[in-house]
Amino acid sequence: MRARLKARELTPARDRTAQIRADDILLFCTLRNEDVRLPYFLSYYRDLGINHFLFVDNNSEDGGDAYLAEQEDVSLWTTKAGYGDARYGVDWLTYLQGKYAHDHWALTVDVDEFFVYPFCDTRPIRALTDWLDACAVRSFGAMLLDMYPKGPVSDAAYARGQDPLEVANWFDPGNYVMSRNKLLRNLWIQGGPRARMFFAEKPKKAPALNKIPLVKWRKPYAYVSSTHMMLPRGLNLVYDQGGGEKTSGILLHAKFLNTFHERAPQEAERAQHYKKGQEYQSYVARHGADPTFWSQWSEQYINWRQLEALGLMSKGNWA
Repeated sequence: MRARLKARELTPARDRTAQIRADDILLFCTLRNEDVRLPYFLSYYRDLGINHFLFVDNNSEDGGDAYLAEQEDVSLWTTKAGYGDARYGVDWLTYLQGKYAHDHWALTVDVDEFFVYPFCDTRPIRALTDWLDACAVRSFGAMLLDMYPKGPVSDAAYARGQDPLEVANWFDPGNYVMSRNKLLRNLWIQGGPRARMFFAEKPKKAPALNKIPLVKWRKPYAYVSSTHMMLPRGLNLVYDQGGGEKTSGILLHAKFLNTFHERAPQEAERAQHYKKGQEYQSYVARHGADPTFWSQWSEQYINWRQLEALGLMSKGNWA
């Protein structure tokens, strides 16, 4: 009901949803002032096999909405309404997912997140969804892995169209903790560079890293908190909690570029993110939103097999 009410805030800018075919794999995303990231983001997911993109642009001022409107595989809605009041964009996407994604595989990511799954270097995303269909699996989990440069974030100069992992390709191989949400049955994962740099004294307030980005969508489905957990609750069982291993992936989180150093103070002031921008306020208060995350324990990213060897994702029984 909330999503249907929030749908009134959306204005279609380019509606190409008539092009969507019955077996298309869809991507959903909200964004604001991310024009610099869009060319590579679209290229990355087109190469993976996404057929159609559905974007909500939240009052961008950098021309990103005009760029998206020109893309033939993109449908675009715009809104000037409050991001926080729409549960950080979730209500807008829930409406669009209910209307357009029924019986489709739907990937929901931010524009700085890059989905990595087993064999992604040799198999398109349709190979994964076909296998999930064959196994009667409706949802697929991925841990958010914060990527960062070797030096200060402000030195990680990023050019439009560039692969962000060329400038931010280090990560924390350990330092992750898990707890179980008894109500919604999902695992809650925290840790990594943000936890050790910004939340060392209050680790329970560190950002959640557990996500369920890929779902065989049905109209009653809904994300509860960003893409961290869902209803119905059974969709949250994306990790084997009995000691085995389910197939899982990673979202490479390329937030920490020089663009972060420039935007963090703005987002802290806007107070539209979770808990009125508390996370961004922590960034600004510590290190002036220009941290050096790299340490002697950091590891440089190579590929998905490296992440599996570290226990951060698993191919499970997908051969």
